[in-house]
Amino acid sequence: MEAFRRFRSSWQFPTALMCVYGFFSMVKPLEPFLIPYLTGPDKNLTTEQVGNEILPVWTYSYLIILLPVFLATDYLRYKPVIILQVLSLITTTTMLLWADGVLAMQFMEFFYGVVTATEIAYFSYIYSVVDLERYQKVTSYCRSIQLAGYTVGSVLGQFLVTFEAMSFYNILIMTLVLSCIALIASFFLPMPEKSMFFHRKNCITPEGNGQIQLPEDTDKTTAQKTGGNDLGGSSSASVVHENNTGFVSILKQLWFDFLKCYTAKQLIYWSLWWILSTCGYYQVGNYIQVLWEDKKPSQNFTLYNGGVEAAAHLFGTATTYAVGFMGTNWTVWGELTLGLFSGLGAAALLLMSLTDSIWICYAGYIVFKGLYMLLITIAMFQIAAHLSMERYALVFGANTFGALILQTLVTAIVVDSRGLRLDIVSQFIIYGSYFGVIAAIFVIRGIYTVVSARRKRKSVLPETIAIPDENGLHKDVLLSHKF
Repeated sequence: MEAFRRFRSSWQFPTALMCVYGFFSMVKPLEPFLIPYLTGPDKNLTTEQVGNEILPVWTYSYLIILLPVFLATDYLRYKPVIILQVLSLITTTTMLLWADGVLAMQFMEFFYGVVTATEIAYFSYIYSVVDLERYQKVTSYCRSIQLAGYTVGSVLGQFLVTFEAMSFYNILIMTLVLSCIALIASFFLPMPEKSMFFHRKNCITPEGNGQIQLPEDTDKTTAQKTGGNDLGGSSSASVVHENNTGFVSILKQLWFDFLKCYTAKQLIYWSLWWILSTCGYYQVGNYIQVLWEDKKPSQNFTLYNGGVEAAAHLFGTATTYAVGFMGTNWTVWGELTLGLFSGLGAAALLLMSLTDSIWICYAGYIVFKGLYMLLITIAMFQIAAHLSMERYALVFGANTFGALILQTLVTAIVVDSRGLRLDIVSQFIIYGSYFGVIAAIFVIRGIYTVVSARRKRKSVLPETIAIPDENGLHKDVLLSHKF
């Protein structure tokens, strides 16, 4: 009993619960087969109804909900939002089981928008209940278990569909049970005492820890001003934060930090790629099953959607893992890398749209998703390298929000029944061309960056050899190496 009490009071208890929650909430065997389910005898909807009237609702609801959820997650200290997420997931599954018609499925997509918008609470919670030195370890645990849950769900769904071991209806019943396990785990999560913005505990930050300095007019906060210019807000002096800062003051501080972050030219370029590419990635992921259904109707073909999703995820995970072993100077070569690999993604999308082979479509999707996961990891790392956790969370939310605004415009114009309502092949031609434009922008920018960096190095070299005095020569050489 004493050992259990020690376990409950340690960082391992909430981490274990979040791993249970993360795994069971991510096991969704039907997700790779959602379009065949909706267009099959169970729901009897047409592909046009699903693509042009139902799926766009997810984009709109995600956009509308994201900003309030971003603030509410911190204000409510994470746990209530985690419970809201799994309740929304259960609602989504329940509606897939027993609701019928276009309107009902539109409401289902709305609740799934709530599920995706509240994902921010997952990692935010765990960071609020463990110490800073354990962040890397718990991030590894929680992220790995999420990926494992997604992969297990895809493979399980593929197995059940291929061998006809379960109907779509029974697969959804199983998913509902797994989601209920996640709900039970969420109730046992300890309530955090602090949050990132609205509920800071009284603390003195150590030197150079990257905390954000609160505004001078915050009546319940004492901050010692420093001359630091780091984007992360790090300072050489100690800063004292008290618990109950005003809501308006926090919003002012968030706006100040937002403006401060986006004054860095390098961060703007990486964030621009993030916004543009994430918009396209969401759009492709949302409609890829519609393309597969168009190339090879599920009534005439044994589907391999689950296996393809699992393969794409594993390929993306492998490329992401490889980033940690690359010794590339991303400051110089990063933008060119973004452009070149975005070009490969564009080629994959265009090939998928123009081919009649479902296998080429499958292969193209695996390549596209793997490349995106590789590049977004590099972008996240580059942005996070110069920001405190608070400002990184703010940039992450702002970039995601920007991507959703752009995706909403694309959906409303290209997909929605009140817009152009293009067929799925024409949509993917547009998405491929869209990534082609992104590639062109960043290849040009990347070439400029590489050439500029080389010119700078060449301009330094003559200065180190032009001074005849030997002592001065050695001094200049050292300075050039520092530069």
